[in-house]
Amino acid sequence: MGMEKGLFRRTELLLGDERMKKIAATRVILFGAGGVGSWCAESLIRSGICRLTLVDSDRICVTNINRQLMATVKTVGEVKVDALKRRLLEINPSAGIQALQMIYSRETSDSFALDTYDYIIDAIDSLEHKVHLILAATQTRAVFFSSMGAALKMNPSGIQVAEFWKVRGCPLAAALRRKLKKTERPAKKFLCVYSEEVLENRGINRSCGTEKCLCPKAQTGPGNPELVNHEWCSLKARINGTVAHTTAIFGFTLAGLVLQEICKEK
Repeated sequence: MGMEKGLFRRTELLLGDERMKKIAATRVILFGAGGVGSWCAESLIRSGICRLTLVDSDRICVTNINRQLMATVKTVGEVKVDALKRRLLEINPSAGIQALQMIYSRETSDSFALDTYDYIIDAIDSLEHKVHLILAATQTRAVFFSSMGAALKMNPSGIQVAEFWKVRGCPLAAALRRKLKKTERPAKKFLCVYSEEVLENRGINRSCGTEKCLCPKAQTGPGNPELVNHEWCSLKARINGTVAHTTAIFGFTLAGLVLQEICKEK
């Protein structure tokens, strides 16, 4: 108990007791537990967030080890959200962390009760699912933050924050805007983390190197009957190179936006 009381002493020194109480009471849902989302979750829990829901359908692949917090040679094949939850509870055993091995999609969106959260964070890759999440999240009372593409980047000083319609130089943001202009506009403005840097892949795209890929998506479950033995690596039309420091800074920046917003609330 004594150790737990001291977990957030340095944060409390900076922010004060009342803000720490607000942080602890804040409900956050994070979609995507990969290179961006895993580091965002780490920062949120280390900052005092105690009510966090993690959503991701994937299992850990050996190719995740270069950039994802919970990915190690010992965790390959494990469900990402389960491995991440275990890691986060080692930081704060008292945190209420819900791990959902699910895909966010039009079909599953009602399962997440988005209206019950204070903050919704988007760190998913799928363009189609990302568009739907943007539309759904901006219709709630929650504050919404979104990560744009973090791959093909090396320069940490180039990572920025801007309102969605003002993001420039990011191919993912451009693709999202094109889709949203054809369908429906977000109900309210929201901030994005992005970078204008777009490098080229210099290496040859190869498989993960195992005889059988160990990163199937979620096993059969509510809303996901088609995902048995589903292999995610080979499904992607294009796989881009990534490095840990840029994906982590994207994630840390998202977490920082949450804390800044909580601290400026009256």
